[in-house]
Amino acid sequence: MNWKFWNKNKTNTPAKKKTKTREWVDAILFAVIAATLIRTFFIEAYTIPTPSMERSLLVGDFLFVSKLNYGPRTPMTPIAFPFAHHTMPLINTKAYWDGLELNYHRLPGFSDIKKGDVVVFNYPMEADSPYYRPVDKRENYIKRCQGTPGDTLSLVNAQVYVNGKAAPNPPGEQTDYTISSTGMDLNPQILQELHVSNYEGATSPTMTTEAADALRKYSNVKSVTANIQPKGGGEFGVFPYDPRYPTDHKFKWNVDNYGPIIIPKKGWTVKLDSLTLPIYRRAITVYEHNTLQQVGNDILINGKKADSYTFKMNYYWMMGDNRHDSLDSRYWGFVPEDHIVGKALFIWMSWDDEAPFFSKIRWSRLFRGIH
Repeated sequence: MNWKFWNKNKTNTPAKKKTKTREWVDAILFAVIAATLIRTFFIEAYTIPTPSMERSLLVGDFLFVSKLNYGPRTPMTPIAFPFAHHTMPLINTKAYWDGLELNYHRLPGFSDIKKGDVVVFNYPMEADSPYYRPVDKRENYIKRCQGTPGDTLSLVNAQVYVNGKAAPNPPGEQTDYTISSTGMDLNPQILQELHVSNYEGATSPTMTTEAADALRKYSNVKSVTANIQPKGGGEFGVFPYDPRYPTDHKFKWNVDNYGPIIIPKKGWTVKLDSLTLPIYRRAITVYEHNTLQQVGNDILINGKKADSYTFKMNYYWMMGDNRHDSLDSRYWGFVPEDHIVGKALFIWMSWDDEAPFFSKIRWSRLFRGIH
C-alpha cells in the first residue's frame, strides 16, 4: 500500500488555540446560561423590602427561595435580559420582550403548598392594572399561606380559623396596640429591646404578644390593648370590594373580622348569585380569562347563560405576619397557582440600614431557616 498516497490529504497543522478574549467570552456565556437555569428552575435570591412579615422576617433579610419545592414554572416570558426581573437597572426600561408569552406550565415539585409556608409569589393585582406586566414579570411579594384550595377561611377578632379550627399563630406575628400609662413616659430603651415598632404615619405602636405581655409588667403601664376592629364594622377597600357591591351592602368585613370565604380549588363548582359573584368574579374573569356579563337577572359567561362556574386553577390565601401593616389577601383576594414563585427556605444575610455602621449585619439571623 502506498502510505504516502493514503496520507496526502491529512495535515499535521495543530488546532488553533483560543484567544484570551474568546476564552473570557465563552466563560461568561457559560456562567450566564448556568446562572439563568439555576434561577429559573432551582433557587433564587430575594430581599425583604417592607415590614409586612415582621417580626418573622425583617426588612433587609436576604433569602434563598426554592423553585423545586412546589415545582418550577417554565418561563412564561422567555425572551428577557438575564438577572433582571422586570426593569433594567439604571436605564429603567423593560427587561423583557412581551411579544412572546407562553402558557402556564409547572414541572413536578417535592410537595404542595402547605398552610404556614412562607411563599414568594407575583402580585396578582397587576393583572388588570394600567401597569400590566406578564405573570412571571409582576412584582414579587412574600407572605405566609393561611389557606389552601378548598379551605373555608375566616378571621374572628384577628385569629385565623381554617375549616372551623384556629390556625397556629406564627411566633413573630405582631399587630398594633394602644398603650395607656400612669403619666410617666416609657423608657425608649425598653421599647427598643422589646422590638416595639413605630412606623411612619402610624398612630399606634406595633409589637408581638410577647412584647405586649412584657410591657404590662411595668409599674407605669396601666394597660396594653390590641387594636381589634369589631365584627360587623366594614372596612373600605377590603376584598371583595367592588364599586357595584359597596362594602356596607353585603360584606361588612374588616382585617380583624373577616369571612367566612371558600378558597377556590381546581374542579370545584360554585353556584353564582348575588352573594358569590363579587367574591369570585375576579378569578373567573381576570385570572381564568373569561368574559362575564350581567344582563338583567342573567349571568353570561363567554356569551352563554350560566348559574355556576367550575374553576380551572387552584388558589391560595396569603397574609403577612405583621397583621395591621400588610397588604395581602384581605385586600385583594386569592392568589392563583400560576403566580406562585417558590418557597422561602432560609436567610443567608441580614442587613439593618438604620443601625450604626459596625452593627449593620444582624449576625444572629445569618443562615437561619424560615419556619
